[in-house]
This record gives sequence, C-alpha cells and structure tokens, in this order.
Amino acid sequence: MAATGITGLNVSIDLCKALTETIHAATKHQVLHLLAFSGYPKVKWIIFIIVLIMYLLCILGNVLVGIIVCLTPRLHSPMYFFLGNLTILDVVYVSVVLPKLLAITFTGDTSISYPGCITQIFFYVFSIGIEFFILTSMAYDRYVAICFPLLYNVIMNRRTCVILAILCCTVGTFNSLMYALLISQLLFPISSAINHFFCHMKSVLRISCNDSTHIGVLINVDGIVYGLITFILILASYMYIIAAILKIHTSTGRLKAFSSCSSHIIIVVLFWLTSLSLNMKPDMASSQDKILSMVYIAVVPMLNPLVYSLRNKEVLKAINEVISKIKNKICAN
Repeated sequence: MAATGITGLNVSIDLCKALTETIHAATKHQVLHLLAFSGYPKVKWIIFIIVLIMYLLCILGNVLVGIIVCLTPRLHSPMYFFLGNLTILDVVYVSVVLPKLLAITFTGDTSISYPGCITQIFFYVFSIGIEFFILTSMAYDRYVAICFPLLYNVIMNRRTCVILAILCCTVGTFNSLMYALLISQLLFPISSAINHFFCHMKSVLRISCNDSTHIGVLINVDGIVYGLITFILILASYMYIIAAILKIHTSTGRLKAFSSCSSHIIIVVLFWLTSLSLNMKPDMASSQDKILSMVYIAVVPMLNPLVYSLRNKEVLKAINEVISKIKNKICAN
C-alpha cells in the first residue's frame, strides 16, 4: 500500500512537472503588449519624430566619437579608452529599446514576443550595470590624473584599464543573465499588457501570475549595490579631486583641472538621478515613469558624445583634423 502511495505521488509529481513545462512552453510563444504612449494618440507623430531624432543623434554622435578616438593616436589614453567603451555601450543600449518604440508608435502594433521581451531585459540590465561601473572607472581615472599626476601613467596603464573593462563586462553579464533567467521562469496571463515603452523589469513583474516579491527585493538590493555604492565611490573621488584642485595656486590651472571633470559630472548626475529614482521607487505605473526612463535611456546616451566633445578641446581638435583630412582627400580626387 505504501509503495502504491509513493508510486502515485511520483506520478503526480511527474504530471505536475509536465504540466508546468507545457505551460512554460506555451508562455514562451505568447505575445506581450507594450502600451508605450498609446494613451496619447493625438501626439503620436510628435513622439515618433522626437524619439527618431534622439535615436539618430545618439547613434551618429556615439559612432563619430568612437571613430575619432580610434583614429587619433593621442586620444589613446585611459580616459578616452573608457569613453570609447561608453560609446559602444550607448549604441547597444538605445538600439535594444528605441527601434521597437519607433515601430510601435509608427504602426500602432504594440506586440512583442516573449523572447524579445527577455532579450530587452537582458540588455537593459547589462547596459545599466556596465554604465554604472564605467562612469565609476572614469571618476577613478580623473582622481589619479589630478591627485597623482606624476604616477598617472604607472597606475592607469593599459593592463589596469583592460582589467577594469573586463571586470565591468563580467559583473554586468552575470547580473543581467540572473534577471533574465529569473523573469523567464514567471508565468503571465494570455493577454498581457505592459504599461511601459519597453520591458522594464518592475512593469513586467506587475503582470506576472507568480509571486515575484523576491525579484522586486533583489532589484532594490541591486540598486543599492550598483547605484549607491558606485555613487559613493564617485563622490569620494571628487572630494579628493576638489581638495587637490583648491591647492592649485593659479586660477588657470584650477579651471583646466576642473574642466577635465565637468563633462563627467554632468553625465553622472543625469544618469544616477533618473535611473535610481525610477528603479528604486515603489511600484507605480505612471507617465512620469516613462518620462524618467526616456531621460536615461535616450537623452543621456544622446548627450554623452555632445557633452564629451563640445566641452573637450582634444576631442574637438581631433574631429577638426579628421574633417580636414576628409576634405583634402575629396579635393585631391
């Protein structure tokens, strides 16, 4: 009798597993819907044009800065090494989210496949995490350059830069893979509407049939680890930088030292304030969430090349040299 009971229990467990696998298989092929800005049909073309302009500026600006950094030997320094990595990251970042938003706005088709949604989540977390670490590495680079100028080339050598870049990518990959796997195990209703313009994790968790409290807690803890700790490291770096700048006797020297950091400060403030305020706030679905998301997903990557080039004489000089070479070749031909 006991053996029969155990056998029956095993059969039940097997049936449950088979049923769960069947449900998951069905879920994987279901279509989710991104509501995006569908609540504003009268201004959809304005939204489309604005997003398209931001996307094109972001791609063109970042690609241009990346090419300039690669083609100009004197820009092959740690600061521009991290800037080059940042441009690549920004291109990946916006290309995962904005083309889909453009398609939704243009065609009115809000559907996104389940694998497409998981892919967005993976690259979203990947990009956010790595951007935190790259901006922190850039702050450390400025700290060494201003506080220890004579040891700069020794401390920030190529090996150090490569190790920091690999560390950023490794941590970002594992973190994004963790979230993608966790969310891929959730079940969703047959008709699922995500109140956002991309598969933002908290918006996806709201429509899940499962208890996803543990994932929500993990997002908040991750926000503290990634956001606040890296921000504290950047803040500490700039406290030492400011103290070192104040010790410079000439106003020209102080201005030159501060100008090398100002571009980085602008991007850090914009990125941290918008990303942390959205990802660590209580679960709320509102238009403000979408606008905040648009700031750090589209506006910050668009501003990165503009801020770093327009406020940097070396980059501007390199851009002018490349343009002059192109003009000379065209005239010669």
